[in-house]
Amino acid sequence: TQFLSSAIDYYCNVDEVGVRSGCDTTNRLRVQGTVEQGSYSKNDNVTNFKLIFNGKSLLVTYAGDPGGIFQECIPVVAHGRLVNGVLESNRIEVMHSNEYQEKNEDRLETSGSAACSQLLG
Repeated sequence: TQFLSSAIDYYCNVDEVGVRSGCDTTNRLRVQGTVEQGSYSKNDNVTNFKLIFNGKSLLVTYAGDPGGIFQECIPVVAHGRLVNGVLESNRIEVMHSNEYQEKNEDRLETSGSAACSQLLG
């Protein structure tokens, strides 16, 4: 059953890191959250941003440019390891499709996307 639960719950929300089983800080993680408005920066080919979800935040560093439609206030999944409280990510998935949004509306509401929408008008 552990295999099945890990296959179904394929990522952790920011507020579950270090709290929920399977979201241990010693393991490789896939963390879902919304890119916090005002947190995105890029220096010397390193991208930094904060993921927010349900009132919690996590700093993410990514070697490179996430590319595509990556921007603030959108839901993403960052793959990586926690090092000194920072998720060192080697892969970023932008969760933007209408199909994803329809299937995960409850997750998006608590992720922080709504707060960004209010800030953006």
